[in-house]
Amino acid sequence: MLGESHDLLHEFPNLAERISNLRAGHPDFARLMDEYDTLDARVRQLEELGTPVADETIEDLKKERLHLKDALYAILRA
Repeated sequence: MLGESHDLLHEFPNLAERISNLRAGHPDFARLMDEYDTLDARVRQLEELGTPVADETIEDLKKERLHLKDALYAILRA
């Protein structure tokens, strides 16, 4: 769905406490999460505003967001 939030708390509500703890005490996780949140906001903004952008561009951004989410999830499950 266009403009849908993909923040980690929305994606993994059962891991909210772990996300909070890692964000506070794991600098690499916090950095990745910041990158993920920034990218997610950019994708949502492009979708919601209907900004003219090539399909390949938006798909590349979504793939990058997915890659970051996978990396964050790997840390969460470790």
